[in-house]
Amino acid sequence: MNNQENKKIKITMLLLIVAAILTAISAFMSLWRIDLAAPQYPEGLVLFIGGFDGVSGNLYGINELNHYVGMAKIIPSEFWEFQLLPYLLLGFAALFLVSAFVKKKGLSLFSLILFGIFGILSFVDFYYWTYTYGHNLDASAPIKVPGMAYQPPIFGYKKLLNFEAFSQPDLGGYLLIAAGLILAFAVLYRFDFFGLCKKKSV
Repeated sequence: MNNQENKKIKITMLLLIVAAILTAISAFMSLWRIDLAAPQYPEGLVLFIGGFDGVSGNLYGINELNHYVGMAKIIPSEFWEFQLLPYLLLGFAALFLVSAFVKKKGLSLFSLILFGIFGILSFVDFYYWTYTYGHNLDASAPIKVPGMAYQPPIFGYKKLLNFEAFSQPDLGGYLLIAAGLILAFAVLYRFDFFGLCKKKSV
């Protein structure tokens, strides 16, 4: 094994360890947040997703609003996926560490693919829950607007009657995104993707 290959393995190992640390930290933090603002709530309302609480924030105020428009009450214990999430993230952190110390290219690639699938499925599940809560409305709700749904955005801004909803990553989410990017860079570097691109451009 030449010096260049040794250097590549050491750098990849370091990157995987950093990705593992960031992923482990994110398991204890809120990953996503949905902020709601309206004239009657000048201080705003916020829903946090992630961490060992699963779903938290101004649940009382949000459930009060949900009642008026016919949305179901948000009960954290019903979101079993979000309660499982921190343990999955800790599992991924352990997998990244194993990949770092085993130093096998195939294992690091497997980690990246599995993490990517996890990310896609997480957003699909998140969309499912927002769609379900925003569209399955109680017909006897005090406030009924024909054709109106109250699904909050997965990402970005959306106007819901007199409420403004903004959905975005929270601190833990940004750490997880950073971990994913570092993991991807580590795998591409280990497989000499950048070297191949450089050769093709010459």
